[in-house]
Amino acid sequence: MDNWDEIRTAYQVARLGTVSGAAEVLGVHHATVIRHIDALEAQLGLKLFQRHARGYTATEAGQDLMRVAQATDDQFGQLEGRMKGRGEDVSGELVVTSLGSFAPLLAPVLADFQAAHPDLLVRFLTGDRVFRLEYGEAHVAIRAGSGEEQPDNVVQSLAQLPSALFASEAYVARHGVPKDEADLVNHFFVGHDNEDSRAPFYQWLKGHVPRQNVTFRSTSDRGIAAAIRSGAGLGFLPRWAARNDPSLQEVLPPRPEWQVSIRLVTHVDLHRTTKVQSFLTFLKDRAQAWETP
Repeated sequence: MDNWDEIRTAYQVARLGTVSGAAEVLGVHHATVIRHIDALEAQLGLKLFQRHARGYTATEAGQDLMRVAQATDDQFGQLEGRMKGRGEDVSGELVVTSLGSFAPLLAPVLADFQAAHPDLLVRFLTGDRVFRLEYGEAHVAIRAGSGEEQPDNVVQSLAQLPSALFASEAYVARHGVPKDEADLVNHFFVGHDNEDSRAPFYQWLKGHVPRQNVTFRSTSDRGIAAAIRSGAGLGFLPRWAARNDPSLQEVLPPRPEWQVSIRLVTHVDLHRTTKVQSFLTFLKDRAQAWETP
């Protein structure tokens, strides 16, 4: 079997379940996808997929082939990522990933770094999915908390971000502000939909305020911030996010147990490259201002 294109096509069809989805990912016409599948099944003398109205489902033989194809595809992605990270100058691609809520902090840093290195293409990938550095999906990851990492990842502390409890003008006009910490139980809160969120301030809130007081809940950091600003309840925000918003009033100042730890994660194979080291130095310098109370 010497045609990787056909195997890769079959892998994408199995992964996505449709010809159109595979065609979009591969950047080919859907007829090409069908032709690759037909040719591969003819070469092997067996069916790799069951066709149905909703798309394609891999047969047992198809699943066996897809496991091998996925491992090969991952290895190619890992190799590509490592090759892109090599070199003695700051050029090519720099792929940085973080939670979307960090975009206001990171986008200006990335823009200034790219301006200093005009031959560099910056790709800033955000989302809840953890991008796999070991497969070359990113050069640098900026992550919150102290989660587990792959053994080949290099982890460094970047910043400790102070968080405080805030209320908007709209909330204060309707409900006032707590007289003290004991009065928190008489107020409404905006919080995460997951009661067991690992964010340090939500862990604190869980132990100090009844869950029924969290009357607006969301899985989105941006949604939570918008709800706090809209007056839906008291809520925690990083101080940097509230710094330039006159409509927000600080109800309780930052506490050490509410701080959010930010860490830098790189893969050992790319950590010492000129490009990655240049960006890490630049980012660490700029991140010092993030911690200002």
